[in-house]
Amino acid sequence: MTITAHTPRSTAEILKGYVALTKPRIIELLLVTTIPTMVVAANGIPGLWLIVATLVGGTLAAGGANAFNMVIDRDIDAIMERTKRRPLVTGVMSPRAATIFAATLEIVAFAVLAIWVNQLSAWLAMSATAFYVVVYTIWLKRRSKQNIVIGGAAGAVPVLIGWSAVTNSLAWTPVLLFLVIFIWTPPHFWALAVRYRDDYEAAHVPMMPVVASLRRTTLEILVYSILMWALTMLIGPVAHLGWVYALSATVLGGLFTFYSFRLYRHAHQDKADVGEAMRLFHFSITYLTALFVLMAVDVLVRNH
Repeated sequence: MTITAHTPRSTAEILKGYVALTKPRIIELLLVTTIPTMVVAANGIPGLWLIVATLVGGTLAAGGANAFNMVIDRDIDAIMERTKRRPLVTGVMSPRAATIFAATLEIVAFAVLAIWVNQLSAWLAMSATAFYVVVYTIWLKRRSKQNIVIGGAAGAVPVLIGWSAVTNSLAWTPVLLFLVIFIWTPPHFWALAVRYRDDYEAAHVPMMPVVASLRRTTLEILVYSILMWALTMLIGPVAHLGWVYALSATVLGGLFTFYSFRLYRHAHQDKADVGEAMRLFHFSITYLTALFVLMAVDVLVRNH
């Protein structure tokens, strides 16, 4: 493990490092699920200010949680090829500076949501941060092969925030949306973990592909995919969505299951097709984005 000592950097490099701390690509995916949920909750397009305030608060909260994660995981990030260029490993800023930055983001996030959205959304955002940092990063990630299964709940909270931002309450529809993302997370992340299995093994992180055979891992990916497909089909009648969503959920779920089956079919006890794993990983991002965007399209088409 090698963590570069903190040395003076240019302002541009430091700013870039702080942005990297927030893991913006992950935040993008969280926001993609928030806006369509708000559209479904409002049965139309919510007020622009409410959307902006919810997205700003959600972005800051998720960014703070990701920054805390990097502070805690900087030792294993230095070992793993995929993460060794993260700012705390390269010494762009000190762990203390990163911690202050993360805490500041959380404070501002709570204020934005509590003042301009509502208290329920603010507390849901803080609960997601606490769960991701304490339950997943500190407790489960280095101890349990179920780390991403349980820890994935944090990434599903944005749909609850989006719904509560509009209604100041929760209902069965956001709960089902939460469960879809919760079930989506393991196959999405395990597909990536198949690709970086050696990294996780070197860092002693018990991701499923490290502690179980790849045959067993890919079977679980397939099972989760089928369960997720079934859950998406329940959302239509519960949320009173129409044919656009029903067709989208059917086709997208079928494709996700198809990619999962292909990965399972090509897996052996100690070897999996990395190409198939990455195809599933990349499609899983497209899947979640398309599912939620088309859910919002369904609402707008029916109300046109």
